[in-house]
This record gives sequence, structure tokens and C-alpha cells, in this order.
Amino acid sequence: MKSAMVLAAGLGTRMRPLTGAVPKPLVPLAGKPLLDHVLDRLSSAGIEKAVVNVHYMAEQIEAHLKDRSAPRIMISDERDVLLDTGGGVARALPKLGEGPFFIHNSDSVWIEGATPCLEQMAAAWDPDIMDTLLLLAPITTTLGYDGRGDFHMNDAGVVRRPDQGEVVPFVFTGVSIANARLFEECPEGKFSLNILWDRAIASSRVHGVCHEGIWMHVGTPEAVREAGERLRHEQG
Repeated sequence: MKSAMVLAAGLGTRMRPLTGAVPKPLVPLAGKPLLDHVLDRLSSAGIEKAVVNVHYMAEQIEAHLKDRSAPRIMISDERDVLLDTGGGVARALPKLGEGPFFIHNSDSVWIEGATPCLEQMAAAWDPDIMDTLLLLAPITTTLGYDGRGDFHMNDAGVVRRPDQGEVVPFVFTGVSIANARLFEECPEGKFSLNILWDRAIASSRVHGVCHEGIWMHVGTPEAVREAGERLRHEQG
């Protein structure tokens, strides 16, 4: 696996006032922009090319990335229209190729477990039985998340949505693997990856990998502070 899509085009409204002067991907966490946490991890996992989509304060992100070589950066420009997660990846497919490729939110950070998560995912990827592979964190080992969970995962790793009112044990971390197959006959323009996932779930072709470390939900200024304290503690 040599390429990745980094979703960095969001407006960061829940991160205000931190995003009043900088886009969310450049908000610092433990002394380093969120985007650099992501790109450094991708580089460590052997990813050679990262396609980064931009919209809000796009010029700042482009300027920040212009001298980066590991991974090599390609920009997918969404200044004309914000395309959401699915539409953003669909527009970038010519740059990503057939795949497989990682899809990585620019605000997804974590503390590793015994095996690095991206390495664990790459080893688990099987296009014969999967259209996408999600990195899922147990709610019990997350920081900054207080929801009812996103997915259930059975012993074979097959993922489903919760039934109405059901509390499920796993939360989506913002990281997945896919290939061009997932996007066949996808909608035009703006749409969410959830539309494609639901289609694949109906065919039991969405699988998950369990995060072995501590995943941090960095969605608000307070969450940035808490995650920064935890990272600094882990780093000694």
C-alpha cells in the first residue's frame, strides 16, 4: 500500500475559536499541527504519496505542505465546492489510482498499541471479501468520545450498523482502506462515505480492525487540550 487520501477540507466549525485564524488541520496538538501527526504516521507506514484535499483556508495548507517530500504531496482542490468525505475521495481517484489506499481524516490521532495500526490494517486488507476496511476503536479505550458507538463487529471482523436504540462497542476512528471498487456507480458531487459503506454493509463487505491503543477524538478546543496532555505524558 503506497498511497493515502487525507481529508483536510472541512470547515472546522466545532473547533472554533481555534479555527478562526488557521484551518483545523493546522491546529497544533502537542506542539505539532494535526496534519503533521497524520502525515508523519503515514510516512512511517511506508506511504509514498498522500493526496490532501483543501477548501477552507486552502492557501495556508498548501504553503505548509509545499516543502514536504515524505510522503510526496498532491493537492486535490475543492475550493469551488466542498464535496464531503465521499465526494472528496471520488474527485481524487485519478490521483490515487485503483488502490488500495488509506483514507485518513486529518484530525485522527492516537497512541499505538502493540502493533502500529496502519501496519495492522494493511496486513488485514483482503479485496476478495472487502470493499472497505475500517479502523475501529473500543469505546472503552477512547479519549474525548461520549457517544453510543458507531458499529458492531463480529468475530470474523464483519461490520454492521447498530439497530435502533442499540449501544455498540466500537467507534470509527476516521481511518479506512478502500480501492476504486468501492466508488463504482457512486453519486455525483457532494456525498458522504457513509452512503458507500451502507451499500457495502448490505453485502457484508465492510470489515473492521480493532484499534489496540488509545484513540483520541479531537473535535473541540477542550479535546485538543486533553489529547495534548495525554500525548505529552506518553512521550515522557
